Amino acid sequence: MTLSYVCGTSDEPLLYKTVGVAIEDAAQRWADRDALIVPHQRIRWSWRQLNEAADRFAAGLMRLGLAPGDRVGIWSPNRYEWIVTQFATAKAGLILVTINPAYRLVELEYALNKVSCAALVLAPGFKSSDYLGMLRQLVPEAATCSPGRLSARQVPALRSLILMNETPPAGFMSFQAVCELGGRAQELATLRELRTRLQPEQPVNIQFTSGTTGLPKGATLSHHNIVNNGYFVARRLKFSAEDRLCIPVPLYHCFGMVMAVLGCTTHGAAMILPAEAFEAESVLRVVSDERCTALFGVPTMFIAELEHPNFGRYPLDSLRTGVMAGAPCPAEIMKRVIEDMHMREVTICYGMTETSPVSFQSCTDDPIERRVSTVGTIHPHVEVKVVDEAGLVVPVGYRGELLTRGYSVMHGYWDDTEKTRLCVDEQGWMHTGDLGIIDAGGYCSIVGRVKDLIIRGGENISPREIEEFLYRHPKVQDVQVFGIPDARFGEVVCAWIKSRSGAMCTAQEIQQFCRDQIAHYKMPLHVRFVEEFPMTVTGKIQKFIMREQMMEELQLSAQSSAPASLPAAVSDRVTLDQPAP
Repeated sequence: MTLSYVCGTSDEPLLYKTVGVAIEDAAQRWADRDALIVPHQRIRWSWRQLNEAADRFAAGLMRLGLAPGDRVGIWSPNRYEWIVTQFATAKAGLILVTINPAYRLVELEYALNKVSCAALVLAPGFKSSDYLGMLRQLVPEAATCSPGRLSARQVPALRSLILMNETPPAGFMSFQAVCELGGRAQELATLRELRTRLQPEQPVNIQFTSGTTGLPKGATLSHHNIVNNGYFVARRLKFSAEDRLCIPVPLYHCFGMVMAVLGCTTHGAAMILPAEAFEAESVLRVVSDERCTALFGVPTMFIAELEHPNFGRYPLDSLRTGVMAGAPCPAEIMKRVIEDMHMREVTICYGMTETSPVSFQSCTDDPIERRVSTVGTIHPHVEVKVVDEAGLVVPVGYRGELLTRGYSVMHGYWDDTEKTRLCVDEQGWMHTGDLGIIDAGGYCSIVGRVKDLIIRGGENISPREIEEFLYRHPKVQDVQVFGIPDARFGEVVCAWIKSRSGAMCTAQEIQQFCRDQIAHYKMPLHVRFVEEFPMTVTGKIQKFIMREQMMEELQLSAQSSAPASLPAAVSDRVTLDQPAP
């Protein structure tokens, strides 16, 4: 190699099947083996049972009048209904729209309207979020409509509300009731006929991801995108039907629904959900009780597990492999995961939602040094090049922006041709916005990012989105939002605000304005009121100066508040849109 270009060759061809066919194949090959285990919901299903549940729910959705191409939102933490919905919507030709469980009212309304969701499947609530309460605010018409016949002023496309609860309120249907709707032979026959018409290239999933400016964009992924990416992630882990994967990462993100769920489905491995959201002891207990062979997570999850006071009570010797992704992993943590958790074949992944997500992954036998200093080597059937500002490929060992091309690149951003064009060029290269270096051995290191994103605890945050929200406050004249380093979350949100003339405003007032309107992770932790913003002579805002000033101001308190068990270089990012080691 002389130039920074790599192409993933493989003796294994791409799979050409839909998500629905993938689970049907699993149900045939591994019919009675464990497929889905959810202890907190008392679910223990084989592949045959999971496939049958998906068929019933898919047929029920069709009975509600949903047609191929319609969008169905899901707003829920990790539950068995989530996975059933993932497979059922794919079988019915519907497009699943994954909605972040942390979203609040404004974000929910935007997501539903952006892609014109015809139905929403939701849990009653999650942690401090009252989903039902928020939905009643958004669509008060539900209280007086028949189930499946919603006509809402604020969300005009939404017709059906499906609640993961046995006793739904007026205007809602229960998840189980929809399953029972689809139990007749006629609907199941229609579903089988539809199977022959669905194509792998068709869209099956929309995932919202924040860009450098504006509101979240809906990355549209096909069956072909995600079936293959899940397959090749699990293949590099050497998965088989003997493996049992513990999944504490969120299903709404590619880490959960693609790398975990579809990786298991294409290899027959069991999927085990330890809790609705990450709880360190639940993970340890499930790994021990279910004899898991693999575990997924971000570095902070692994740290929390290693540091848990009851860590020594749970035998983890069944573990073999897994994925650590979403943030840099310190060498000492990697060593402890390998030695104390027995994960000698743990791998590192890098990618982004728009590429389904993984482009690079280390191998199970790579030296530890490679697994903490790089993101591994290129995935099969994927191309990556590193370019300079002029778009020219740089020599090996030089930094530049990573561009990705291949089966994994998204269809585009839903209903946003212009933003798609800015990210995916005419040759099909996805401009990741990440700065990387590829060495002579083909290993990639991520060294920074071009995109102006804040990544807090695994969530991609658009500063522009928060700025536009804060402009609604009557006392805010101007605002600039940026990220500053944080020992626990990697980055946190900081806002510099110019108040309107004569207006007295406090940080608490700004934070209260955000509360219950935008997701908690987007709320500014630090708020400063200023007279002016640092600018260039041409009038461009210099956020890097604001960032430096805040770092200097908070240096002592930031250092003193860093938990001893959490290295300052580690964040608990859950997404893959930023550097993994």
